[in-house]
Amino acid sequence: MEGKVRFHIFVSGRVQGIFFRENTKKKAQKLRITGWVRNLPDGRVEAVLEGEKDKIEELVNWAKKGPVFAKVDGLEVMPEECQGEFDNFEIRCD
Repeated sequence: MEGKVRFHIFVSGRVQGIFFRENTKKKAQKLRITGWVRNLPDGRVEAVLEGEKDKIEELVNWAKKGPVFAKVDGLEVMPEECQGEFDNFEIRCD
């Protein structure tokens, strides 16, 4: 896991129903980030991201605005210990 980081993020605002998860997945795949993204019942989007620090920071900076129809009101970012448990990036529906 050397050189890799893991961030757990929560995005609030108008972030559901506007393809936030799909755009996050596309951006993560382009940046070679692994992990997952999902909608939460309270209207937020949650994601776990693993990859190279500069790539993760790029995705986190993108998440501050999100896709074109998003209105991000808040972004909570929590660094965690990198686990290396993901092979790809997926949208979760749980």
